[in-house]
Amino acid sequence: MSSLLLLTNALQPSTEVLPALGLLLHTVRVAPAEGPALVDTPGADVILIDGRRDLPQVRSLCQLLRSTGPGCPLILVVTEGGLAAVTADWGIDDVLLDTAGPAEVEARLRLALGRQQMTGDDSPMEIRNGDLSVDEATYSAKLKGRVLDLTFKEFELLKYLAQHPGRVFTRAQLLQEVWGYDYFGGTRTVDVHVRRLRAKLGPEHESLIGTVRNVGYRFVTPEKTDRGAEESKAKAGVEAKPKTDRRSSDGGPDTASGRGGEQTARTPGPAKAQAKA
Repeated sequence: MSSLLLLTNALQPSTEVLPALGLLLHTVRVAPAEGPALVDTPGADVILIDGRRDLPQVRSLCQLLRSTGPGCPLILVVTEGGLAAVTADWGIDDVLLDTAGPAEVEARLRLALGRQQMTGDDSPMEIRNGDLSVDEATYSAKLKGRVLDLTFKEFELLKYLAQHPGRVFTRAQLLQEVWGYDYFGGTRTVDVHVRRLRAKLGPEHESLIGTVRNVGYRFVTPEKTDRGAEESKAKAGVEAKPKTDRRSSDGGPDTASGRGGEQTARTPGPAKAQAKA
């Protein structure tokens, strides 16, 4: 038996939102579907969110819950018509129709709890690369301890690149992995988000996201960034070093007149030639 928290603004019992709950043995608590109301709400094994009405507000609530790291699966309850509006950026773990039977509800609860236990044991909750840390549990990123003010997609893009340091991704690959198969926008979206990410990283760290010309983008590890800067400085120093004059270093120019004078000294003069004769 699990502890369930149902977030709804409907003035109805939980069995009206999801009738199958009345046939299961789980403990269900009901709370308003508002962010501030969750502060004093006790924890739960699974959070159910009533998404039968006002989908834009429900979407914002789901993203808020995911960004604050509830520590439990989020399952959205919608009508059949609402399924068309649900996408990956809602941040939910699963979706349920309000007409689902008790067997299906029980199975989805069991699978959601099982997946959370497996991922909690195996996958790292925090990605660290130099001064940058990306926390998947709280959906937050820090640079030298400073929290970066990122949108959901900016965070997802930074996280995906940081998970694969050095690997080059095309814009189409990033669009597919971060935005999903059902996104119909162009690859220009990736360029815009990369530009915003670099601006938020600041001039000192914007090079963490490198551009591979005519290909795409990659995450540059801080070690490579520092090494590249040192090599550039060393190269600039070599080019600035003055060249020495070989002729002056050999003790003066080796002129033809010098060699000629040496030959003249060795050639006997006319007077000596006559005396010998």
